[in-house]
Amino acid sequence: MTNDDIQFMRKALQEAQQAFDEGEIPIGAVVVCQGRVIARAHNLTETLHDVTAHAEMQAVTAAANELGGKYLTDCTLYVTVEPCTMCAGALGWSQIPRIVYGCPDEKRGYTLYAPRALHPKCTVTGGVLEQECRQLMQDFFRSRR
Repeated sequence: MTNDDIQFMRKALQEAQQAFDEGEIPIGAVVVCQGRVIARAHNLTETLHDVTAHAEMQAVTAAANELGGKYLTDCTLYVTVEPCTMCAGALGWSQIPRIVYGCPDEKRGYTLYAPRALHPKCTVTGGVLEQECRQLMQDFFRSRR
């Protein structure tokens, strides 16, 4: 974990807070390329009535559009919660070489169901601002009960 990891995870947390404020599950993501944020996104599953509109999927699409190609080989994804199996599969196809996440997802995270879904050369760093990421999720679901 580096200072850059903390800085970019804070940007992902801003996206997650925006999702929270919109009534979406508060997961945020940013894609960074050569030290610059090229895509920001948060969950839009409720807004778009689309179960695939996860933060990671939205961020990957925006980053690919920004770069003009489907491969994110010079990028890092920062996401507040461990990606699910669907997102891990998409990230694997994007060939993204690094993923940084905040808190694990013990119920739906890719490491439980599809630990080999990412590209073989991809490195993963978990636990960056873990408590803040977890707290936002807990606050959201507590407010729904």
